Amino acid sequence: MKTRTLLLAALLAGGFLFFTSQKNWGLRRLFQPLQTNAAPMWSGAEAPRAVLSSDEKNNIEIYQMANQATVNITSVVYEENWFFQLVPRRGVGSGFLIDAEGRILTNHHVVAGEGGGRVGELQVTLADQSSYRAQILAADEAADLALIKITPRKKLTVLRLGDSDHLQVGQKVLAIGNPFRLQGTLTTGVISALGRTIEDSDKRLEDMIQTDAAINPGNSGGPLLDSAGNVIGINTAILGPGGSIGIGFAIPINRAKTMLTWYQAGGRPRPRLGVDVLPVSGDLAEALDLPREGGLLILSVQPGSAAAAAGLRGARRSVIVSNYRIPVGGDLIVAVDGRPVEDRNALSSALARKRPGEGLELTIYRDGRTQKIRVSLG
Repeated sequence: MKTRTLLLAALLAGGFLFFTSQKNWGLRRLFQPLQTNAAPMWSGAEAPRAVLSSDEKNNIEIYQMANQATVNITSVVYEENWFFQLVPRRGVGSGFLIDAEGRILTNHHVVAGEGGGRVGELQVTLADQSSYRAQILAADEAADLALIKITPRKKLTVLRLGDSDHLQVGQKVLAIGNPFRLQGTLTTGVISALGRTIEDSDKRLEDMIQTDAAINPGNSGGPLLDSAGNVIGINTAILGPGGSIGIGFAIPINRAKTMLTWYQAGGRPRPRLGVDVLPVSGDLAEALDLPREGGLLILSVQPGSAAAAAGLRGARRSVIVSNYRIPVGGDLIVAVDGRPVEDRNALSSALARKRPGEGLELTIYRDGRTQKIRVSLG
């Protein structure tokens, strides 16, 4: 047994001396994989680069331009707790540059918080990660809009404001923002619907753009763009508690233009009427025992609003027409300031031309006859 052990040890020592005396000996060679002429595990030759479609090229071009003008906004808002003490709450959102002087459009809730509190600090971060302090220039809490400004230290990339009065369901849109603090995120989709009304316990937003482009927490205030790179809306809200389920909403950009006009003139945001309306005409109007020419059927009147003070009526019951339940019994607006109602924007367009305190003349159809009602706008 002892002799066998000595023989095995001698063989191992001899083998070691043989291999280590070779010219190309190296410890690393022990760990090199075996050389083989086998083909790679994947099939075929090197794959060619994908040929981008015209739609993909359009997405890339718009993103490369618009991302440079989209900013990240961090706010510190002081709110009262149960003991009436001011406590800071940090929020994040998006915005976009509209001129070379550093003015930025965003949502009011991005800069003032969901509960409105006292704004303590606004920090804006550009796409190149440079940071600036910002100040609020104008705000329209009811419309959830705000205009803020930085003092730029360099030339800025800005976005063009488009026209939201002539949008169509089905047209492509792109959303850029900072969801979940992921700066410079692009999502695409289409306009799913127009004229949506969304509301929660203390806020109501009318005539919103609905889109299936993914919008998540942190996207608020960012641009919604058309295929030409024009801003047609401001991403504002989603349906769902935590993230996108394919139903997001944006404020039409023409509403922001109204706020900008009043800011330039040194005035206040546009007045509000306080009604929710449904455009009806043709066969639907006749089915509801209304004039075939139709108009804007008032579905509800907001308590305490200018419409309520003027005595306008909302729906009192509902009927089913072609399997759809429609609230009826409210006033039908057939003309605004003497102009016949031709589309759903007739009311919002008229309000955009008004100042708080001015009057608005509505021609309504009620109980089988036409009458005029004067509304004093708040």
